[in-house]
Amino acid sequence: MQELLLENILPVVKGRGANFDPVNRFEKLKIEPDLDWLQEQDGRTIKTEYFRDTTREILARNDSPDVSFTFSLNPYRGCEHGCIYCYARPTHEYFGLSAGLDFETKILVKSDAPTLLRKRLNSRGWTPQVVAFSGNTDCYQPAEKRFKLTRRCLEVLLEFRNPVGIITKSALVTRDLDLLREMAKLNLVRVILSITTLNSQLARKMEPRAASPEKRLETLTLLLAAGIPTTVNVAPVIPGLTDHEMPTILEAAAMRGVRRAAYILMRLPHSVKELMSVWLQKNYPDRKDKVLNAVRSTRGGELNDPGFGNRLSGTGVRAETIRRMFELSCGKYGLNGEETPLATDHFRRPSPGQYELF
Repeated sequence: MQELLLENILPVVKGRGANFDPVNRFEKLKIEPDLDWLQEQDGRTIKTEYFRDTTREILARNDSPDVSFTFSLNPYRGCEHGCIYCYARPTHEYFGLSAGLDFETKILVKSDAPTLLRKRLNSRGWTPQVVAFSGNTDCYQPAEKRFKLTRRCLEVLLEFRNPVGIITKSALVTRDLDLLREMAKLNLVRVILSITTLNSQLARKMEPRAASPEKRLETLTLLLAAGIPTTVNVAPVIPGLTDHEMPTILEAAAMRGVRRAAYILMRLPHSVKELMSVWLQKNYPDRKDKVLNAVRSTRGGELNDPGFGNRLSGTGVRAETIRRMFELSCGKYGLNGEETPLATDHFRRPSPGQYELF
């Protein structure tokens, strides 16, 4: 994509974070858009399409020392939330699609996820441990309203009494309070709710189909009132754009009863660099260079550092300042005291006759 030529004429796509499809790094062919046609497309809408994903393996194994779980489950590939900074965008390129609009509008649905999960948990080779929802795309994105795969997978986990950690930025998680309450009684669940900013205008541009900041704070309240252990995740922290909000976000979460917090520093792998650069030029042209240079200062002069140990927290003076701000804020608001690990000793393999009860 010739950014200098196109960034000022790319049309706005209603309700989407990206407004174009960057070149797929695995494809040999490159499509050059017609500039006259582009100028006529401002304000257009693109409907979401759903495709069946016929994967035969539902649990992805993680070998990164940066995260606390080994297995994650993603019922969907692609994410309609449309967060412009999403590190998962380039995964769509493995399917011949784009990390841009394709990632937001062409959602792959793992229809067999509950069946595959049951099969894996029932395997004698399975050791009870925390399964993370989701390590890649949001398990409570809009597609979940229609397909209910996350809920059905939670029903399987409750049946087997296997612990789960849920990472989301959607208020839809409260739909499943009935299941989450039952799991919480056995210490089988923890919800991590991501909040990037409390600025509603910024959130609408940056995360167009995710829950608003106000709705996420309300979701924290509802989860905690229902007895669900809940963590606030300030993620991603965007240097030069949202990093100054970290203390305010942590304070707002603590006021609602949250006692655990985490944060993740933004990184821009592959074509996400281009998407973020064009988005900044379109929405905050006066801050574009400041933000990108701030990111580089935390990533060894690059916009992405995939190395274990650094990719979540960054390096350098600015990254250290953000880390200290997080620690001081957590201390001030009483966050991150002792934590009880999720339980694995309740795990059971129901007999075949019990399946029909759930």
